[in-house]
Amino acid sequence: MGKKEKILITDDEKSIRNALREILEFENYSVIEAENGEQALQAIEKENPDLVMLDIKMRGMDGIEVLEKIKESKPELPVIMISGHGNIKIAVEATKIGAFDFLEKPPDLNRLLVSIRNGLKSSELIKENRQIRTELHGNTDIIGNSPAIVNIKKLIEKVAMTSSRVLITGDNGTGKELVARAIHNNSGRASKKFVDVNCAAIPSELLESELFGHEKGAFTGASAQRIGKFEQADGGTLFLDEIGDMSAESQAKVLRALQENQIVRVGGNERITVDVRVLAATNKDLPLEIEEGNFREDLYHRLNVIPIHLPPLRERQDDIALLAEWFLARLREREIIFSGKVFSNDALNELKKQDWPGNIRELQNAVERLALLSPEDEIMAKDVQKFVQQKKKPTELLGKLIDETDSFHEYKEEAERLFLIKKLEKFDWNISATADAINIQRSHIYNKMKKYDIER
Repeated sequence: MGKKEKILITDDEKSIRNALREILEFENYSVIEAENGEQALQAIEKENPDLVMLDIKMRGMDGIEVLEKIKESKPELPVIMISGHGNIKIAVEATKIGAFDFLEKPPDLNRLLVSIRNGLKSSELIKENRQIRTELHGNTDIIGNSPAIVNIKKLIEKVAMTSSRVLITGDNGTGKELVARAIHNNSGRASKKFVDVNCAAIPSELLESELFGHEKGAFTGASAQRIGKFEQADGGTLFLDEIGDMSAESQAKVLRALQENQIVRVGGNERITVDVRVLAATNKDLPLEIEEGNFREDLYHRLNVIPIHLPPLRERQDDIALLAEWFLARLREREIIFSGKVFSNDALNELKKQDWPGNIRELQNAVERLALLSPEDEIMAKDVQKFVQQKKKPTELLGKLIDETDSFHEYKEEAERLFLIKKLEKFDWNISATADAINIQRSHIYNKMKKYDIER
């Protein structure tokens, strides 16, 4: 037997709540109650119901006001409005705000049950559609109400339907790919492919083949023709991530492709026309890279038609609580955690105090850790202090290790691990740049990362 669907009844008349509870429990629904708007909003946050029945006329916050707040935080949650005052104007207003249905008191039993079944079914379809879109295109929800994020959302709306190239800048973990996907999904190219390339993760000698493809026999190991990313993205969007790590030779060829809208596969002669919108991203200061001779100025101007800069999380602290709640809600939706798991206000305030050098990605990992490891239904400030510890300085950690161990081998390995993490962070986790700087082979760095369980 599947789990019972949970329905929240909100009405300030106890007799109405009792009557509805009796009907719904007879139909095998799980029922929770609230006698006013504030209790309803708290119950929605804590109990995560599948559907809400909401009276319009209540003491304190009225039903329309509660409906607006529900739709702000949980737009997919179906809400059935009930009222003893048959008023077409109110019904139309509620529907515009997002109510699923409007019933008059006392509701006809058959109409009530049909409305509930349809509401639950519509919610399930919305969740399925969201899951399909996420699997196809990746999640593109941009969470935040800070002025910087509001401006970025407006900018995405403006540029999405154009063909302009966009350069997205910001620190690691700030959501640059998320912005790129949002632009694609809101563009006229949304039905076509979104193809992404991490320029830092592909060795420079292979990047040209990755971008433009190659013909059979073009080089040793080219046993068959390969279609490159530009051709794969034809009609759609090509996202060049970490563009600042591209070699000078690759930069020249990308520039030519952007100028001519044509590419030539490695080892081939045919000029292939492509219709691709290029979005690019980097965590580097490209004007500085141009001054130092590491990046082509003409390519920069080709890419930087519309600049979008993502601020680090420490500069948008007001969004931290929103993001944490959103990540927790996604874990509840996927049934990874108990549906009643919530943050206390003290825990959210404690999260705001952290520095988050890894930005949104680090916060997401921290929320999942808290959701799984905190012992109570409510995540407390002490849980944040226990499970979300900011990194101590390497010198502090090594000093502590000297005091706690007499093993030279253990100390040497820990020192090597911390040295490697520090250098990887310095070079923005670019393996090639780190390998060159510390004068060891890339393969050795990968082996050390595996040995010491080092992850970005």
